[in-house]
Amino acid sequence: MMTSLEHLSPVWSHMTTMQPARGEGIYLYDADGTRYTDFTSGIGVTNTGHCHPRVVKAVQDQAALLLHGQINIVIPPTVIELSRLLNEITPDGIDSFFFSNSGAEATEAAVKLAKMATRRPNIIVFQGSFHGRTAQTMAMTTSKTVYRSYYAPAPSGIFTAPYPYVFEYARKYGWDEDTTIDYALDHLHKLLKAQTAPDETAAIVIEPELGEGGYVPAPVRFLQEVRALCSEHGILFVADEVQTGFGRTGKMFAIEYANVTPDIMIMAKGLGSGVPISGIGANRALMDKWQVGSHGGTYGGNALAAAAACATINVMRDEDLPGNAARMGERLTAGLRALQDNYPVIGDVRGYGLMVGVEFITNGQPDKNVTKAVHKACLDARLLLLTCGTYENVIRWIPPLVVTADQIDEALLVFRHALASVST
Repeated sequence: MMTSLEHLSPVWSHMTTMQPARGEGIYLYDADGTRYTDFTSGIGVTNTGHCHPRVVKAVQDQAALLLHGQINIVIPPTVIELSRLLNEITPDGIDSFFFSNSGAEATEAAVKLAKMATRRPNIIVFQGSFHGRTAQTMAMTTSKTVYRSYYAPAPSGIFTAPYPYVFEYARKYGWDEDTTIDYALDHLHKLLKAQTAPDETAAIVIEPELGEGGYVPAPVRFLQEVRALCSEHGILFVADEVQTGFGRTGKMFAIEYANVTPDIMIMAKGLGSGVPISGIGANRALMDKWQVGSHGGTYGGNALAAAAACATINVMRDEDLPGNAARMGERLTAGLRALQDNYPVIGDVRGYGLMVGVEFITNGQPDKNVTKAVHKACLDARLLLLTCGTYENVIRWIPPLVVTADQIDEALLVFRHALASVST
């Protein structure tokens, strides 16, 4: 079997050159049978674990029946079933769904729906956000310059407000959570006075927990007040649940922590257990404002992908994977905070469920070098983790939601050894 990478575009970064022969649960295996513990979940995708038997069977069964029936021509039954299941698990009021293939495509769809429904041109996002790599979503992304450099000019009409990054403002200014929230809200109100008036603002788009920006949960009060602000001005509240959705944070969707309902919800990653599928949800009255034919795509609503998504949702509900994420997340967070007591280079441990960030700080400043060293030591021990954050000083923990207590403890032991090796 050819193993050379010479025919792959170098635009892809590669954390490893390992070529997995198979995956099972939280593990990946190479051709020689060497086992790797995958706490990346393919960047938050394989929430049900690698090759969950029920998802595999659903894909196999559907592949023998129908691979693709273009939704403008015919309507695959699996798509109807997926819309029914999503109606059951999404917040009350979200009852109409559009499907595409990736998180970026779904975000594009959300923006287009918001603009057409409100007849307003502008969008507000938050500092540290990541919404995708297409032109529109790149313009909305502010987590790192690498996603935007040399692609100017980007689509216009994007305005950025401060995100209430509690640890960062505490580190820099000694602020508490309420002060940070008030600061972010004050600047959001000022943005609507100074740069994009409410009657020209279609939507405010927010990740309930920043992904690429550092795994930073938005405080509940902040989300509630942004929701109220949107309702006051007829601005659509859009929750980007691409990375936080489908059990990752200990609830089916992270926005549930704030007990608010978005006008539009963006979904992807964990929806298909590795089969590419994404979507947006909104209430039918809002969807009815989307002109027929003004958006679409060849593969959106694919029969095979929808079958995988239906199986994914059923597994999550039947096996209580959001509940397991909450329980294992508590265990993981407790273990990481215990390590923090002995390794002060860990500045913060945060996140909902099994979406946990560990931020490294030295002398009060972000420490990318220590982060990379700890990350590499874990990789050398075949524990796959990812980094994130604007300063690249956060290690993120996103294991499959089927992870057990013993597997969490094994990973924590590897992490402890990595910290010790870097600290000596």
